[in-house]
Amino acid sequence: MKRRAIFLDRDGTLNKDVGYPNSFEAIEVYPYSYEAVRNINNAGFLAVVTTNQSGIGRGLIEEKNLRDIHQRMLDLFIKNNACLDGFYYCPHYINSVNPKYRKDCACRKPNPGMALKAAEELNIMLKGSYMVGDKMEDIQFGLNFDATPVLLLTGHGQKALRKLSEKGLQPAYVAKDLLEAIDWILKNESNASLSE
Repeated sequence: MKRRAIFLDRDGTLNKDVGYPNSFEAIEVYPYSYEAVRNINNAGFLAVVTTNQSGIGRGLIEEKNLRDIHQRMLDLFIKNNACLDGFYYCPHYINSVNPKYRKDCACRKPNPGMALKAAEELNIMLKGSYMVGDKMEDIQFGLNFDATPVLLLTGHGQKALRKLSEKGLQPAYVAKDLLEAIDWILKNESNASLSE
């Protein structure tokens, strides 16, 4: 049976946005992120990270180092009784000197490629899923695969709010951080089931 997911951006959502972190030591997870992901797990949603990582295409981090960061983040969340069900990333950069990464791809947010891949691999029902992030691209990404988009004011959230307003795009909810976003989603779910 297909399950719904709460898709999560990485930098500025689960952890502080420090630019292009190239080692696990540069990752600083927000303390409330563990509780937020536990709440996702307990509600029966999949917690799936989708992240643009053009630092690979820009030559700032090697792909194997990124995979190591994600494995160690996964382990850290498990230690805190929280489970991230998948990590999906886009390594491409259109001006990369490396031909392997130099392309206008379908996986870079706001394009829906990462969500489509996750849906196939993890048996996700995209309609009825959610997308949570701090950038305009995260909101557009969610809209592009029929998810309910939630904007966070952490990371680049304030700038994203202005950009979205200029484009006439509206997130379903604006939350101060990930924990508040997940609380809103679960309340929204509860209200929807009461009205059925």
